[in-house]
Amino acid sequence: VQLQASGGGLVQTGDSLRLSCTASGRTMSTYCMGWFRQAPGKGREFVAAHGWSGTNTYIAESVKGRFTISRLNAKNTVYLQMNNLKPEDTALYYCATYPVVTCSAYRDFRRYAYWGQGTQVTVSS
Repeated sequence: VQLQASGGGLVQTGDSLRLSCTASGRTMSTYCMGWFRQAPGKGREFVAAHGWSGTNTYIAESVKGRFTISRLNAKNTVYLQMNNLKPEDTALYYCATYPVVTCSAYRDFRRYAYWGQGTQVTVSS
C-alpha cells in the first residue's frame, strides 16, 4: 500500500485547508485510514480516523469542531477538512492506514502499518 498526501501549505490564522490522502496498491475496504501530525520537537499526535463506513469516525479533542474527516471509498481517498486554523496546528501531517475496518485502537500510531510522506501545514499568526 502506498499513500500520497497533499494539500498542505502556508496559511493565516482562521483560514482553511483540505488535506487529501490517496491510497494505491490495493482496495482499502478493510482498512482504517487516519491522520496524525507532528510538530517540531513533539511526538506524533492523533488527529482523526475513518473506518470503511461513516459509523466509525474519530476526531481528536484538540481539533473537534474545527476539523472533519471524510472518505471517498471509490477513490481510496480520505480527506481532512481543517477550518479556523490556529498557529498551534502547525505541523507535518501524515496519513496512515492499517487493516482494521472499525479503526479499533485508532489513537495508537503503532497500529498503523503504512504511512504517507507527510504534508506540511504552517499557520501564521
